[in-house]
Amino acid sequence: MPGLARRILASPPLRVLVLGFVLLVLMGLSDDVMKSYAADPVKAAAHVIALAIAGLAIYIAHAHFVEQRAASELGTQGMGRQLGIGLLVGAGLYAACEAILMAMGIYRITGLNPWSYLLPAVAMAISSGVFEEVLFRGVLFFSAEKWFGTWVALAVSSLVFGLSHMANPQATLEGALFIAVEAGILLGAAVVLTRKLWLGIGFHAAWNYTQQGVFSGIVSGNEAAPGWIRSTITGPDYLTGGRFGVESSVLALVLCTTTGIVMLVMAHRRGLIVPPIWKRNGSRSQVRER
Repeated sequence: MPGLARRILASPPLRVLVLGFVLLVLMGLSDDVMKSYAADPVKAAAHVIALAIAGLAIYIAHAHFVEQRAASELGTQGMGRQLGIGLLVGAGLYAACEAILMAMGIYRITGLNPWSYLLPAVAMAISSGVFEEVLFRGVLFFSAEKWFGTWVALAVSSLVFGLSHMANPQATLEGALFIAVEAGILLGAAVVLTRKLWLGIGFHAAWNYTQQGVFSGIVSGNEAAPGWIRSTITGPDYLTGGRFGVESSVLALVLCTTTGIVMLVMAHRRGLIVPPIWKRNGSRSQVRER
């Protein structure tokens, strides 16, 4: 590839357009697969995993051939540990929200469905965890950070991520803004702290899976689907999240935002905050930029 063309394609705006378009196409295919194999969750998960691998491969290939760098944010060193921690913390944060609602008498368990009800949410969790994290953090966050630094990148990626949920059925502006704050900060902080995508992928996938697959909750304004636990929820929207789901509750706002802020403080203390390009000196930019 000629040098000029490569530099143009590697620039943050073109990187967002090119990789963003490809990932959106793959996300659309993933949604189609989940609808087509709704009656066969194992097949749905297998197809979604294949599409997710394709998306990761395209991202890595773009980094190698166009940006001429290693995609360190998808590096395998520490991958298992970060992904595992993300899965545990993501599930724990959602379970904590429901535990508080149970203690208040708002969320009541009425029974359990067969174990097979845990399967349908797997494909959805993998799809949202991988594609949305690669798109909003891998592509958008890192592209914005390259020019404008960490804080602007965090604000932009969080806002776009939250507002993208307005396309969901039953979506509300309030719910989208809650996601922009709580999930945007939490998932963005995971990238800032680790400089990799695995922790955020774990957070995202586990939250969504626990919400739908275990607690039968509404995920970001999408239609509710039965999971393992049968329940009734009666309470004010500011605690339950209403028709958008727990993401739109003050419980999620407090728990997830607090967790994100703690990680950002840790990242700041470790010198992982990247300043805007016009404030960088040569040595710092070499150390901090990917």
